[in-house]
Amino acid sequence: MTAATRIALIGAPTDIGAGHRGASMGPEALRVAGLAEALRERGLDVTDTGNLVGPVNPWLPPTGGYRHLPEVVAWNRAVMDAVYAQLQHGRLPILLGGDHCLGVGSITAVARHCRETGKKLRILWLDAHADFNTSDVTPSGNVHGMPVACLCGVGPEALTHLGGSAPAIQPAEIRQIGIRSVDQGEKRLVKEYGLDIYDMRYIDEIGMKRAMEEALEGVDADTHVHVSFDVDFLDPAIAPGVGTTVPGGPNYREAQLVMEMIADTGRVGSIDIVELNPAFDEHNRTGQLAVDLVESLFGKSTLMRD
Repeated sequence: MTAATRIALIGAPTDIGAGHRGASMGPEALRVAGLAEALRERGLDVTDTGNLVGPVNPWLPPTGGYRHLPEVVAWNRAVMDAVYAQLQHGRLPILLGGDHCLGVGSITAVARHCRETGKKLRILWLDAHADFNTSDVTPSGNVHGMPVACLCGVGPEALTHLGGSAPAIQPAEIRQIGIRSVDQGEKRLVKEYGLDIYDMRYIDEIGMKRAMEEALEGVDADTHVHVSFDVDFLDPAIAPGVGTTVPGGPNYREAQLVMEMIADTGRVGSIDIVELNPAFDEHNRTGQLAVDLVESLFGKSTLMRD
């Protein structure tokens, strides 16, 4: 691993950017599912830094096209500062979300760290959604559908300039995998910005192995790999515990292959685990699956053959 074997878990218990309540319970569900213990069993030095504190969810309609924008900004600033501090201390931060709007703060911090250390950044966005909405495109105003757009400089200034300048990342630094739900206006924006998307149709046609080889092409010793793992990436048949289920996602074997191939690069430097919603889960089944898959990011392998 790029950050040696020192891991910092950072809880961000909020559903401030989501359309359903419940993602705020995600960090605790991951702890109950034994994330820290599982990683320690892999020989990693794990520190749980506890939960960040931010504004409560007022659960109001959109204002100026965005729901809860001041609160979203406050939570993302807290996440950005916490993730950056752990990277500064040589630890690999794992953000326990929370909804996916928090990816703005997390990835803004990672991008700054990469600029300061001269590393190339490769973001692997595992998700059912492209998250490239804007207030013009989505009537809901839910910011968890907008983080990639904000990171690429499209959105409210308070988020696009969270780290002081915009854009936080270039579209060429991100690969989106498992996408199968994109709004019409969002599709146009994604094409305009040239995002590299491995949607489920493409994965079905060429296979997950080939898709991941393409998504990981160019990752080398100078690359920091950030994995932003939205649990709705997975097929709801195996992962019901999310607010926005979309049928037709990767099955267990495909998801394991994704994680193991990322682990094989040896370049994972930071992780988000987001959108786990225990309110929709069955006995924390999705939380346990998420822990299982994150273990695979750190080298637990199903491979028996040489």
